[in-house]
Amino acid sequence: MITRDGYPIIMVTGTVLLALVLTAVFSGTFWFWVTAGLVGVIFLFHFFFFRDPERDIPAGERLILSPADGKVVAIEQVEENDYLKDKSWKVSIFLSVFNVHVNRMPVTGVLESLSYKKGQFLAAFNHRASELNEQSILGVRSEFGLVLFKQIAGVIARRIVYHCKEGDRVTAGERFGMIRYGSRVDVFFPLSGSVKVAVGDRVKGGISVLGEFKA
Repeated sequence: MITRDGYPIIMVTGTVLLALVLTAVFSGTFWFWVTAGLVGVIFLFHFFFFRDPERDIPAGERLILSPADGKVVAIEQVEENDYLKDKSWKVSIFLSVFNVHVNRMPVTGVLESLSYKKGQFLAAFNHRASELNEQSILGVRSEFGLVLFKQIAGVIARRIVYHCKEGDRVTAGERFGMIRYGSRVDVFFPLSGSVKVAVGDRVKGGISVLGEFKA
């Protein structure tokens, strides 16, 4: 399954590829064939990059799920002043170009806060990227507590996509958008909750449990 956000890019690269192949056929120019080959590789890669596999969402009302596939690169206690407005757990996930980039909601609740901030394009694994890079900031109020999460652009990723708005009722594990190419997601939740992952763990969006609200 291919995410809908990938169709425009696949169509554009496919059109360019077709034009190059036709030009190479009628002109017989070697370099047109070389260029067509390179574009062909990019065209095929996009089918891999924009894949959107189905996921079996784990049951558990208090669970905080990973919004993205990737590697946990940091777990720390921070002062979160945008939405939780309290000291919180922060779990950071780095997505390489080989990860699934479709993002999913970490909890069930109401999307109370949604903002978009322009910024820099530092490498996504750089911890300063959380504050300085272009990003979307989403806050959900669940029955058991608040969760804030950020879609953060990286050096290559310069297009953040989300299909939701303030006031939406959201469900844990449902798709809400993606970040194109390498990127980062930060998740914040109350210190009263427990962290269920460790630095270096590989996680999957909508499947892996990052944390759990206090019972």
